[in-house]
Amino acid sequence: MGPFEMVIGIVLIVTIGSIVRAKHGIRRDRHGHDYVAGNDAETKALQAEIRALKDRIQVLERIATDNNRAVTLDQEIEKLRDSSKI
Repeated sequence: MGPFEMVIGIVLIVTIGSIVRAKHGIRRDRHGHDYVAGNDAETKALQAEIRALKDRIQVLERIATDNNRAVTLDQEIEKLRDSSKI
């Protein structure tokens, strides 16, 4: 294999790799870091779900650490169940 054929081979490998990366939605920012380009609607839905889960975690932490409240643990759990059905 001569040097010209080797250069052509390297160019083909890099091109095919770039095509595969583009098909999988992998992008590169200006600093050379890779990231996956996602659907904006999907991203917003996932962010909303994460916010809801964080809120639930805060409630559960409050229940676990607050012993002076008059509300029982069962009532708090029922409130969480009711809010998750919405």
